[in-house]
Amino acid sequence: MAQVSMTVRMDSQLKQSFDALCARMGMSVNTAMNVFAKAVVTYRKIPFEIKADPEWESMGDFEAFREFRRMAESGLLPDLTLDEINEEIRLAREEKAAREKAKV
Repeated sequence: MAQVSMTVRMDSQLKQSFDALCARMGMSVNTAMNVFAKAVVTYRKIPFEIKADPEWESMGDFEAFREFRRMAESGLLPDLTLDEINEEIRLAREEKAAREKAKV
Protein backbone atom coordinates (compact mmCIF):
# COMPACT_ATOMS: atom_id res chain seq x y z
CA MET A 1 0.00 0.00 0.00
CA ALA A 2 1.45 3.36 -1.04
CA GLN A 3 1.73 5.98 1.62
CA VAL A 4 0.98 9.64 1.02
CA SER A 5 1.36 12.64 3.25
CA MET A 6 -1.45 14.91 4.40
CA THR A 7 -1.32 18.41 5.82
CA VAL A 8 -3.67 19.41 8.60
CA ARG A 9 -3.96 23.04 9.62
CA MET A 10 -4.79 23.85 13.21
CA ASP A 11 -4.21 26.52 15.79
CA SER A 12 -0.66 26.39 17.20
CA GLN A 13 -1.91 26.05 20.78
CA LEU A 14 -4.20 23.18 19.77
CA LYS A 15 -1.28 21.47 17.96
CA GLN A 16 0.96 21.82 21.00
CA SER A 17 -1.74 20.37 23.26
CA PHE A 18 -2.49 17.57 20.78
CA ASP A 19 1.21 16.66 20.49
CA ALA A 20 1.55 16.50 24.26
CA LEU A 21 -1.60 14.45 24.75
CA CYS A 22 -0.65 11.96 22.03
CA ALA A 23 2.78 11.57 23.62
CA ARG A 24 1.16 10.85 27.00
CA MET A 25 -0.92 8.15 25.31
CA GLY A 26 2.25 6.65 23.83
CA MET A 27 1.66 7.50 20.18
CA SER A 28 2.71 10.06 17.63
CA VAL A 29 0.29 12.57 16.14
CA ASN A 30 0.62 10.73 12.83
CA THR A 31 -0.38 7.44 14.47
CA ALA A 32 -3.35 9.12 16.17
CA MET A 33 -4.52 10.58 12.86
CA ASN A 34 -4.19 7.17 11.14
CA VAL A 35 -6.16 5.46 13.92
CA PHE A 36 -8.85 8.12 13.58
CA ALA A 37 -9.03 7.92 9.76
CA LYS A 38 -9.19 4.10 9.72
CA ALA A 39 -11.99 4.04 12.29
CA VAL A 40 -14.02 6.73 10.47
CA VAL A 41 -13.69 4.90 7.14
CA THR A 42 -14.46 1.51 8.67
CA TYR A 43 -17.53 2.61 10.64
CA ARG A 44 -18.56 5.56 8.43
CA LYS A 45 -18.88 7.70 11.57
CA ILE A 46 -16.77 8.92 14.44
CA PRO A 47 -17.28 5.86 16.61
CA PHE A 48 -15.00 6.32 19.57
CA GLU A 49 -13.70 8.55 22.29
CA ILE A 50 -9.96 8.70 22.87
CA LYS A 51 -8.89 10.19 26.14
CA ALA A 52 -5.88 10.21 28.37
CA ASP A 53 -6.65 8.10 31.38
CA PRO A 54 -5.38 10.00 34.47
CA GLU A 55 -3.95 6.72 35.78
CA TRP A 56 -1.90 6.30 32.59
CA GLU A 57 -0.26 9.67 33.07
CA SER A 58 1.45 8.36 36.20
CA MET A 59 2.69 5.24 34.36
CA GLY A 60 5.81 5.01 32.28
CA ASP A 61 5.42 4.65 28.51
CA PHE A 62 5.93 0.88 28.55
CA GLU A 63 3.40 0.32 31.33
CA ALA A 64 0.83 2.49 29.55
CA PHE A 65 1.40 0.56 26.31
CA ARG A 66 0.99 -2.78 28.10
CA GLU A 67 -2.29 -1.56 29.65
CA PHE A 68 -3.53 -0.37 26.24
CA ARG A 69 -2.61 -3.74 24.72
CA ARG A 70 -4.38 -5.60 27.56
CA MET A 71 -7.50 -3.54 26.92
CA ALA A 72 -7.35 -4.33 23.18
CA GLU A 73 -6.87 -8.05 23.81
CA SER A 74 -9.79 -8.16 26.24
CA GLY A 75 -12.13 -6.42 23.80
CA LEU A 76 -12.35 -3.14 25.69
CA LEU A 77 -11.26 -1.32 22.51
CA PRO A 78 -13.58 -2.98 19.99
CA ASP A 79 -13.26 -0.38 17.23
CA LEU A 80 -9.74 -1.47 16.28
CA THR A 81 -8.34 -4.97 16.09
CA LEU A 82 -5.09 -5.86 17.77
CA ASP A 83 -3.58 -6.32 14.30
CA GLU A 84 -4.62 -2.76 13.35
CA ILE A 85 -3.10 -1.36 16.54
CA ASN A 86 0.10 -3.33 15.96
CA GLU A 87 0.26 -2.04 12.38
CA GLU A 88 0.01 1.54 13.64
CA ILE A 89 2.82 0.87 16.10
CA ARG A 90 4.94 -0.66 13.31
CA LEU A 91 4.38 2.41 11.13
CA ALA A 92 5.21 4.73 14.01
CA ARG A 93 8.49 2.88 14.59
CA GLU A 94 9.34 3.16 10.88
CA GLU A 95 8.66 6.90 10.99
CA LYS A 96 10.81 7.31 14.08
CA ALA A 97 13.67 5.37 12.48
CA ALA A 98 13.41 7.49 9.32
CA ARG A 99 13.50 10.70 11.40
CA GLU A 100 16.53 9.48 13.32
CA LYS A 101 18.27 8.45 10.08
CA ALA A 102 17.56 11.87 8.56
CA LYS A 103 19.25 13.57 11.54
CA VAL A 104 22.52 11.72 10.85
